Amino acid sequence: MAVTDSPARSRRSFWLLDLYGSGVGKKWAMALSGIVLLGFVVAHMIGNLHMYQGAAEMNEYGEYLREIGAPIIPHTVFLWLIRLPLAAAFVIHIHAAYALTVTNHHATIDKYKQPREWLAASYASRTMRYSGVIVLLFVAWHLADLTLGWVNPDFITGAPYENAVVSLSNVGVGILYIVANIALGMHIFHGAWSLFQSIGLNNPRFNRWRRWLAQGVATLIVIGNTSFPVMIMTGQVS
Repeated sequence: MAVTDSPARSRRSFWLLDLYGSGVGKKWAMALSGIVLLGFVVAHMIGNLHMYQGAAEMNEYGEYLREIGAPIIPHTVFLWLIRLPLAAAFVIHIHAAYALTVTNHHATIDKYKQPREWLAASYASRTMRYSGVIVLLFVAWHLADLTLGWVNPDFITGAPYENAVVSLSNVGVGILYIVANIALGMHIFHGAWSLFQSIGLNNPRFNRWRRWLAQGVATLIVIGNTSFPVMIMTGQVS
């Protein structure tokens, strides 16, 4: 008599999906995808510091990213091997955030919870949602502006320095980048603070260094990223 897999055994084979289907799994997904995205944001900012070395160095850095692995790996393939996991982490982060927001919206608020705790959690949650939406819209604009050139009429393929200077010389665009990166800093601060709780590393003894880490990383990102439009709009980079 042939042995067939039981429904329980079939369900166990998809344990990762079962885990993601739970609130705990979504919090883990948000935390881990957030770490991946945060690593990219820091690396992206550090790479953009080549702008202060001049056009030749910045454009050479951009070309280097497209040529990593050559001639063994075809042109831009390695870059896409980085972009695809990042895109997956971005989608997972957004979906998990949306799903948790819907779940929290329908959940009954515990009437015995202390008012101060509820207000603090509510403030952090609302800030994350709003800053997250701003960051999402900004990422779409940033790609259309400096990666694809759709909204940059003077876009030149392979010239990241010139593209950034032309775009951010527009005061409206420069202010948009500053506001968006402040929102990104707020999102990173609350995200870095809460991700430790999401993965079970929530202990009062660690709260001080958790806050320092969250504040330090968020401040670094805001100062670094807003420096580019500020320096370009003031004529220090041209």
